[in-house]
Amino acid sequence: MRVLHVITGLGVGGAELQLRSLLRHTRHETDVVTLYNPGPVADMIRAEGTEVRDLGMVRNTQLSALARLYRLIRAGGYDVVHTHLYRSCLYGRTAAWLARTPVVVSTEHSIGETHLERRRMTRGVRALYLATERFADTTIAVSGAVRQRLVDWGVPEDRVTVIPNGLDLDRVAFDPDARERTRAELGIDPSAYVICVLGRLDPNKRVDLVIAAAAPLLDEKTLLLVVGDGAERARLEETARAGGVDGQVIFAGERHDVAAMLSTADLFVAASAQETFGLSVLESLANGLPVLYTTCPALDGVESARARRVSGSASALREALAAEMALGRRERLVDPAISGRFGMAAIADRIDRLYDDLAEGTR
Repeated sequence: MRVLHVITGLGVGGAELQLRSLLRHTRHETDVVTLYNPGPVADMIRAEGTEVRDLGMVRNTQLSALARLYRLIRAGGYDVVHTHLYRSCLYGRTAAWLARTPVVVSTEHSIGETHLERRRMTRGVRALYLATERFADTTIAVSGAVRQRLVDWGVPEDRVTVIPNGLDLDRVAFDPDARERTRAELGIDPSAYVICVLGRLDPNKRVDLVIAAAAPLLDEKTLLLVVGDGAERARLEETARAGGVDGQVIFAGERHDVAAMLSTADLFVAASAQETFGLSVLESLANGLPVLYTTCPALDGVESARARRVSGSASALREALAAEMALGRRERLVDPAISGRFGMAAIADRIDRLYDDLAEGTR
C-alpha cells in the first residue's frame, strides 16, 4: 500500500519523532508532506530514504494549500492518507476526502484537558476539528485518556482506536560510552549525580517547578540537566540565577541524541501540568532510569517498579527527589513492562494492520 503521512511541521517534538520511528518500522511504501516548517526531523527522515515535501504555508487560513495538497494526493495515487496534529488534520482529512482516498486515518497526539497543541480549546477549534473528523475512517488515540477526551468532545466512541505511541528501544538504550563522552562535553564530573528533564521548554512542562524543588538539593556533585529549547528558556535561566543555582543547572539546548542525554543522567523528572501520553517518561524507563512524574497517561494501569508518581507541588517533588537521591545511583535496569508493551515494531504492526482492515472493510 502507498501511504502519505501529512503533518503540520517537522521540528523536534514528540509527534514528529514518533512519525519518524513509525516510518522506520512500517511495511508500507510511504511519503511525507508538511504544511510548513520542514525542520530537523525532515532531514532525518529524508536521510533514511523517505521523501518529504513542504507545502510552505505562511498563515493558518490558506486555501491554496488545500488545493495543492489535493492535487498532490490525487497525483500520488495513495491508498492511505494518515494525518498528524491539529492543522494537518483539518487540511489533510479534507484534501483526502476530496481526492476520494480509500482510507483516511488520523492520529491524535496532543489533546489535553484544556489545550490542543498549546492552542486553547475554543468552540471554533472544536467545531473545525469535529467537522473534518467525519472525513476520516478512524482516529488513533495514543492513550485511553486521549480517547476519553475525544469522546467528550463529541467524536463517536466507535470511531476512536487506541494505539499507544511506540518506543524505538535501540534509539533510547543506555550507552555507557555516550554517558562518559557527553558528561565530558558538558563539563559534568563523572561522579556527579545528575537529575534530568527533557522536552520543549514551554509553560506546560513546568521546568520552573523542577528547578524550585531541586534547588536546595543541588551542589557541586548534584546537578540538574535541562535538555530542550523553547520560549521559556530565558525565563528558566533567570529562575536558576534568582535561586542561586545557575552553576548547578545546565541548559543543554535542543539535542537529537536522546540516548546519550538520558544515559548522562541518574534520575529523570517530568513535572508537566498535563500530558496526552508521556513519551519522555517511557523513553527514560527504556533507558533504565528511575523516574519521578506528575502525569503520564501511558502508565495508567501499568505497574512499574521504576516510576513513581508525585503531586505537582514543589514540596512534594522535593521530598520525592530527596528520597530517590538517598538511594544513590541505581543499577540501570529496563522495565520489562515498558519494553514489552511499547516496542515500536509491535506498534507499527498494529497501525499497518489497521490500514489493511480499513481497506478490506473488516473494521
